[in-house]
Amino acid sequence: MKFTTFRNRKIAYSVQGKGRPIVLVHGFGEDSFVWKDYYPYFTEAGYSVLTLDLPGFGASELVDNLSIEAMAEVIHAVAEEANLQKFLLVGHSMGGYASLAFAKKHPERLYGLGLFHSHPYADSEEKKEGRLRSIEVVKAKGTPLFVKQFIPNLFAPKFAQSHTFLLDKLIHRAARFRDESVIAALEAMRTRPDQSEVLRQFPLPVLFILGQEDQAIPKDAAMEQITLTDSASILLLEEVAHMGMFEATRKTQQAIAQFAEFCINLAQTA
Repeated sequence: MKFTTFRNRKIAYSVQGKGRPIVLVHGFGEDSFVWKDYYPYFTEAGYSVLTLDLPGFGASELVDNLSIEAMAEVIHAVAEEANLQKFLLVGHSMGGYASLAFAKKHPERLYGLGLFHSHPYADSEEKKEGRLRSIEVVKAKGTPLFVKQFIPNLFAPKFAQSHTFLLDKLIHRAARFRDESVIAALEAMRTRPDQSEVLRQFPLPVLFILGQEDQAIPKDAAMEQITLTDSASILLLEEVAHMGMFEATRKTQQAIAQFAEFCINLAQTA
């Protein structure tokens, strides 16, 4: 891992391979470990892969006043440190929220945008109440118990039952996150603004990766967002919930690689 600083806090990131750059941003309750199977695939295909740990997760320190916009600026700071002038940005779940915020402020730095089990909408009132309940659970019982309940629900039941070692590993990693970090991220998601207009105004292609069994994203929101852009590429995964990087590794790798090729070629011919 390499490190840079943001608001006087340490931010961890990694760059692997040489070639056309792709930046992958993890979601809530995760760190850059979730992309481990993506490194060899993309580096062998001629891409440079940058991953980072968002503030408070993995090896990155929590920053004061964490927000989705702050996460976007962390992406910017890491891209600057790695000297990435232009890249494809793909964000999973909460990482998608941060990627949209980045696209709003720095569209000139992108070839395209990927929303991986994510969407542009603000939390509904029901979802906000759910975030508050999660915050209370973390405060009362701690992160280890919270993630033990939270992480299995991100997977389709059939996959979860047959991959208990993977789930245990993800739970073990997440259990090490500080309570303050988990609470700050939950609050950042709860208070994030609607970013639908970002997709409407975004001038570049957008990739949507969706899971048919995803319980974390309302199905109506997942499908409605596709209509916000005229340049949508869509991968709808059967028997997959919210963790397509594990549940459908090769399909999602291929989709991102094909999308990256399309976006970069489009930029070169523009």
